[in-house]
Amino acid sequence: MTKQADSKTRSVRGSRTGRPIMALLDLLGRRWTLRILWELRSEPLTSRALRTACDEASPTVLQARLTELREAGFVELGDGGGYGLTALGRDLYETSMPLYRFAERWKKS
Repeated sequence: MTKQADSKTRSVRGSRTGRPIMALLDLLGRRWTLRILWELRSEPLTSRALRTACDEASPTVLQARLTELREAGFVELGDGGGYGLTALGRDLYETSMPLYRFAERWKKS
């Protein structure tokens, strides 16, 4: 994986503070963002395979989210055309696993 968008600037939609946590939560709260990250957790996927994995999400929305995730440094476009997680994206995935485990316990309660 080599083609990563510049991640130096992190815009915060609807916030004048520019706090990193607000930028991250804003990005992760956008439709399909978490699903895209989840589907890329184990291997790179082409746009078509990712769209299928995301229950046929709109191609326009999917591409917009992929662009945002690339700009944020979580996803990169590989030489073969597939999207995959960057090291930062894998770190975010690992960071979210306690929340995943909590959700699984919560579901059973």
